[in-house]
Amino acid sequence: MEILYQDKRILVAIKPSGVLSTDEDGGMPQLLREQLGDAHACVRTVHRLDAAVSGVMVFARSAKAASLLSQQIREHKFEKEYLAVVHGLPPAEGTLTDLLVRDNARRITLVAEKAEKGVQEASLSYQVMAHCDGFSLVKIRLHTGRTHQIRVQFSSRGWPLAGDRKYGNDSAEHPIALWSHRIAFIHPESGEWVEYHQNPPSCTPWDLFTSSL
Repeated sequence: MEILYQDKRILVAIKPSGVLSTDEDGGMPQLLREQLGDAHACVRTVHRLDAAVSGVMVFARSAKAASLLSQQIREHKFEKEYLAVVHGLPPAEGTLTDLLVRDNARRITLVAEKAEKGVQEASLSYQVMAHCDGFSLVKIRLHTGRTHQIRVQFSSRGWPLAGDRKYGNDSAEHPIALWSHRIAFIHPESGEWVEYHQNPPSCTPWDLFTSSL
């Protein structure tokens, strides 16, 4: 596991594609405990990435740190920025707002037509950074954290993410092109504003946009 930063309260690491964010067998907390060499180390998940999604995550190293970070997320003080490669050419920038509903039986998220039980508002803003070969590199700022939100909101407008088989019927063999690029929050002990970021690896389809990252 690639650890970007750690102290006695937080640990910032890169989650690989295919690994669960949550504390279960094979999940990030377990793998990080193995990396630390302590099977009983306190490593707590405070925010999630879909299993298929990669990138920067922070984990709490104490119950108090977990509580304080979770509070920031609830109060929208925790910033999350993503990079994505999407099919098509979205407008240069915009804000996407939808009503989303989760279909647990099919394990997918759908755009709903009206507000009703189980429906939640989802919002994000984005900026197109570059175009290449029918793809666009997009920087995304999440305002809400709904399951599969980015994937659904872009796909529903005809811009599915590269590599997304669930929402885009993409036959590409590479993982979904969605990367947690930057997180920023108030450190739960020092009270200082901290930021951590890392670019995606230079592989398909990110290598189309090497000069723009």
